[in-house]
Amino acid sequence: MRLRNTLVAATSAIALVLAVPVSANAADGVFRYTYRDGGSEHRGQLVDPRGGECVDVQGTAGAEVAYAPANRTNRTAVAFLALGCVGDVYRALDPGDSAGRRLSFRSVLFS
Repeated sequence: MRLRNTLVAATSAIALVLAVPVSANAADGVFRYTYRDGGSEHRGQLVDPRGGECVDVQGTAGAEVAYAPANRTNRTAVAFLALGCVGDVYRALDPGDSAGRRLSFRSVLFS
C-alpha cells in the first residue's frame, strides 16, 4: 500500500513538471531592429525570444551592426555591441522601450 502511494505521488509530481509550458522562459512579444545588408536597410525581428539565451542578431556579420531597437516584449532586453552578449558596451531596454538609430548592437539577451 505504501509503495503504491509513493508511486502515485511520484508519477503525479512528474506529470505536473511536464505540464508546465516550455514558453514560461520566453519573452512574450516582438523585439524589432534595423540592419543594413547589400547597401539597403532591412527590418529584423525576434518573436517570443527565449529568456536567458544570447541572440546574435541577423545582419551583424563583419563590421555591420544592428540599430534602432524596439523592445515590444514583456522582458528587459540588454543589447550588446559585441557578438555573444559579451563586453562592457551595452544598453538595457525595458519592456516598451526603444532607442534611436544611434544605438548600435550585435547581440541581445532577454531577462
